[in-house]
Amino acid sequence: MRSKNNLWIIIAILALNSIGLSIVLPLLPFLVAKYLAPHQVVVGMSLLMSVFAACTFFAAPILGGLSDRYGRKIILIISLLGSVAGYVIFGIGGALWILFLGRIIDGLTAGNISTLFAIVSDSTEPEERTKWFGYIGSVMGLGKIGGPAIGGLLGSIALSLPFFVTAGLIFISGLLAYFCLPETRPADKRTPRLTAGSFNVFIHFKEVFGLRGLAMLFVSGTLFYAGQGIFQFNFTLFLKDVYKWGPAIIGSLLTIVGVCDISTRALLLPWLLKNFSEQRIGIAGLVGLAAGLALICTSAFVHSVLLISLAIVFIIAGGGLFESIYNGRLSRSVDESQQGKLQGVNQSLQSANNMLVPLGAAAIYFHSPAMLYAVATFIALFAMFTYSKYLPVKKAVMESGTLV
Repeated sequence: MRSKNNLWIIIAILALNSIGLSIVLPLLPFLVAKYLAPHQVVVGMSLLMSVFAACTFFAAPILGGLSDRYGRKIILIISLLGSVAGYVIFGIGGALWILFLGRIIDGLTAGNISTLFAIVSDSTEPEERTKWFGYIGSVMGLGKIGGPAIGGLLGSIALSLPFFVTAGLIFISGLLAYFCLPETRPADKRTPRLTAGSFNVFIHFKEVFGLRGLAMLFVSGTLFYAGQGIFQFNFTLFLKDVYKWGPAIIGSLLTIVGVCDISTRALLLPWLLKNFSEQRIGIAGLVGLAAGLALICTSAFVHSVLLISLAIVFIIAGGGLFESIYNGRLSRSVDESQQGKLQGVNQSLQSANNMLVPLGAAAIYFHSPAMLYAVATFIALFAMFTYSKYLPVKKAVMESGTLV
């Protein structure tokens, strides 16, 4: 029986990180606006997101592979300290290039989420992972309840203050990992040696995509993260431009995100897993995501707080259901020796999305905010189509290195 003690420490680390990250979320458009003209803010935000994502794309699979070789704990601590440095630099600011420097440092050490997910896989039985990924996601939602409101209040004092607070919270989580988190990857189960290919991100991709059936799962996940990414990267700007709301109002509204996350992943998902197949739950999640994005598109023409609120509920609930199912299936697709590499590739794919989606979204947003969310709706529907058409209905298990 695997020990669950590690999971409580992971929950504490993720809660601190989630609070910190959600604190800065409502402030990004306003911080970038200090250095760019109003019509250039969307481009500046997109470039910052894309630079961070580009660094993560190359770093995450390598860090994941290194965690298979040297253990999870050291890689996690390095990643957390990199985030601390990145947010301190971001808070210091003073010039646009300094903001980019902070994002680059954070991106090159970005392996905390993939490493934490690998620790969850190390610490749970395969059949329990979907449920635990749901619980972990709900804990991350805790920070989203109060974080945006706190960020709005701190930002009204000084725009840089929330970034220093975030750096402090992540530093505390690093101390927690160092002093309290045991190593979950025993020396006798680690990858025996490193090769030149261990530092080649494309070799990691080739090895992971070589597993039969896994490539199509990644396609569905990539489309999902593209649709969700448009919401995550653009929604605060949408509310600022279309509804003319400030940081305090936006931050208060985004507390709905945390409430929905917790309710969906911690309460609704476990009940659904007892009564429905993972396939059906995943499809329902993607339908919810598409419905929420369509509501935002509608709200561009019919200004309504109710429409915006319903959109957040559908997007967060739908995303929470699908993401938990997706991560559970991924973790069961490889054996224990490759969990770090798999999670690294998964984070790298999300980073590729984060690199390309903001740039494409910015171009469409310039033309029409409503059109952007119409495109996002079709992406979510296409994700549902690929997931329902190509993936097997029966539970994913590992048999002779293939996903069946």
